[in-house]
Amino acid sequence: MQTETVLLIILAALVALLVSLFQYYFRNKRRDKLHVTLSFLRFLGVFGILLLLINPQILKTTYKIEKPVLAVLVDNSTSAASSKEEIESILSALKNSETITDRFTVSNYVFGETLRPLDSLTFADELTNIDNSISSINEAYRRKESTILLISDGNQTVGKDYIFNLDTKKPIYTVTIGDTTAYEDLSIGAINSNRYAFLNNKFPLESYVTYQGNGNVSGRVNITLDGKNIFSQAISLSKSNNLASINTLIDANSVGNKTIKVSVTKLASERNISNNTRQTTVEVIDEKTNVAIVSQILHPDLGAFKKAIESNEQRQVQFISSNTTSQILDDMDLFILYEPDRSFKSIIEYIQSKKSNYLMVTGVNTDFGFLNQVQENFIFELGYPEQEVFGSLNSAFSKYDITDFDMSNFPPLSSDAGPLLLNTSNDILLDSEIKGVNINSPLLSVFEDNSWKRGLWVGSGIWKWRGQTYRNSGDFSNFDLFMGKLVRYLTSNARRERLNLEYNSLIEGSNSAVVTATYFDEAYVFEPNATLDITIRTDVKESTRPMVLRNGYYEADLSDLSPGSYEFRVNVAGGNISKSGNFVISEFDLEKQFVSSNYQKMNLLSSYTKGTSFLPSQVNQIIDELSSNDAFVPTQKSIENIVSLVDYRMLLAIIVLAFTIEWFLRKYNGLI
Repeated sequence: MQTETVLLIILAALVALLVSLFQYYFRNKRRDKLHVTLSFLRFLGVFGILLLLINPQILKTTYKIEKPVLAVLVDNSTSAASSKEEIESILSALKNSETITDRFTVSNYVFGETLRPLDSLTFADELTNIDNSISSINEAYRRKESTILLISDGNQTVGKDYIFNLDTKKPIYTVTIGDTTAYEDLSIGAINSNRYAFLNNKFPLESYVTYQGNGNVSGRVNITLDGKNIFSQAISLSKSNNLASINTLIDANSVGNKTIKVSVTKLASERNISNNTRQTTVEVIDEKTNVAIVSQILHPDLGAFKKAIESNEQRQVQFISSNTTSQILDDMDLFILYEPDRSFKSIIEYIQSKKSNYLMVTGVNTDFGFLNQVQENFIFELGYPEQEVFGSLNSAFSKYDITDFDMSNFPPLSSDAGPLLLNTSNDILLDSEIKGVNINSPLLSVFEDNSWKRGLWVGSGIWKWRGQTYRNSGDFSNFDLFMGKLVRYLTSNARRERLNLEYNSLIEGSNSAVVTATYFDEAYVFEPNATLDITIRTDVKESTRPMVLRNGYYEADLSDLSPGSYEFRVNVAGGNISKSGNFVISEFDLEKQFVSSNYQKMNLLSSYTKGTSFLPSQVNQIIDELSSNDAFVPTQKSIENIVSLVDYRMLLAIIVLAFTIEWFLRKYNGLI
């Protein structure tokens, strides 16, 4: 207590004494017991009030023993299930060791993909993230003296490689469970392929084979499509050359989901063959694009268009006349109107009524007066002579990438069109140049109104461009790719849908089986108050479950499903909107891809962090190492707190009691 506080308390006592003496002895000379009692009560009340005002405080010191934390991390993945007895034996030995409990505060955790306190060992986690578990413990005990005892087989399946988790200054002790013997093993790596493929096209597939062992081995990789062998490759691997890449192209010959299986032959001494096979699925879709070329004249441009468009097997060109029946027109995805005149009136009326996509190509035989009458997108000035028009790329075009289109030495096109006035929003692909001067009039432009797309190409003689492409590069790919992109843009009606689904057609293990959906109202604003249900069907049963609203989407967690093929349908309650799909859950278990425990990496982790690596049979050495390490000893810590010398509640009670008794005594004895 400070000296000033002591002096104030003494002063308060003197003031209280003077007040009581003045009250009962200065004006009254009586010295009986009643006045002595009353003066004492007055002293007690006044002194208590002054003591409350002074509020004297003292420094209180307490001591406690703080033990370092021993965080025991136990691998709860399916790959550790065979070591259950070893793990339980280690945990029991630590719990029953007095030297450990006296020196450490032991906290037990289990981990798979995430870290959580140890409640029970289930060995049901299908993924292992050792790095995340170590990082979480380091962050949780960042301000405390602690160390980690990691009990695992050392095989991590997700996350960063834990061997590089060296941002900790705390030692990590490891116990490698399971079979640490190194066996020869061949395994198939991840398969990379397209999710979708087009009918009658080829799609690429990539994978790789890894070898674990010290010898020289050979084998064969086979790829099957729906059970039919389509590819085979011999491989030879060794300790120094332990990886072989697999690359091939697969024909998409029929529509539907195709199951692709990549497998490698088994070694004679191989123990784990579950990683010798891996599979994926590709959905083959038929998106055949029918393009109609309408023309009343014969011209080399027509052949150039057909060859360029049909360079992609998914596109088919058909020549039709301007008076073709609507039954044939209904099957067309794009119309190319070449040099239209008044005979095109009926087909243009059909296109406008159906809002069919088209590309209009004009030339010296075009009736521009007729075009000005039958549409409102553009107007040509009439009465101009035939002239040569060159094209130049518009670098500002943003609908799709055209920067790879090379127009070097391209000859001019022929046109007798006058300046072009555009009456609607447009995007220009090619500008027009006459005698080296840009005339600020588009040579090729596109128009888009919601999902209705149109194009205008001013000039004939386009066949010369395709010919010049061959002269420049030895093939037609430059021009054909340009035309392909233009046709793909004009035929892609990106119609917005209110219900959209996102899912994988092949799910490797049920842990990641999730279907997500987004649902929009009629104004295409996300609807968070909708009720979405998903119905799962197999050959033998059907079940329905609700989809849960997440942050901007709906989700159905299907991780409880067993491996197999499933069909599903998502329905919006109260509306006639639904979508369906199908997926396959494979029996792939990432935890079973390892043939043995990874003692080497666990040992490296301990070495890098200045810890020690053990085996389950060395549990006594673990206890001795932790108990004898001088870096981990309980620490006595003092805690200093400034506390009030008196309890203000008790002091208030004394003050009130003193003044109350004084008042009653004065009244009882008739004192004023």
